[in-house]
Amino acid sequence: MQIREAAAEDWPRIWPFWHRIVAAGETYAWDRDTSEEAARSLWMGPAKRVYVVEDESGTLVASAFVTPNYGGPAARIANAGFMVDPDHAGRGIGRALAEHVLSAARADGYRGMVFNAVVETNPALKLWLSLGFTILGTVPEAFEHPRHGLVGLHVMYRSLA
Repeated sequence: MQIREAAAEDWPRIWPFWHRIVAAGETYAWDRDTSEEAARSLWMGPAKRVYVVEDESGTLVASAFVTPNYGGPAARIANAGFMVDPDHAGRGIGRALAEHVLSAARADGYRGMVFNAVVETNPALKLWLSLGFTILGTVPEAFEHPRHGLVGLHVMYRSLA
């Protein structure tokens, strides 16, 4: 498995699993029918540092981005998004990518990382807690989950110091 910074030409290989995950409506607070053009802007925008994971066969199996969560004097607090192709889940790819991104964010001078909207039923919640993130609070019934109905959104934080 190789983790590297994404190039613009990686987007066509990110889009299929990005679309599949967002269209499922279970883990991201983005419109389920987000167009490819809008998705590319959300994921690969100029303020974002994007990473991809390729498996041994060269298949792109995951991606993540890091960006400042705030501006000005609070710009050293990062935000990030992570997606692992569902066909490759459960193989440690998400953990390896998360550890890489946390290390890169620290090296880039970020002091901490915040997640603004972690769906409380998201299976990745266990990963974030195991990596030292804490739940700062929960917005109750903020997310309309297609299987679980109204569920909360956690705001999570981890220091990178």
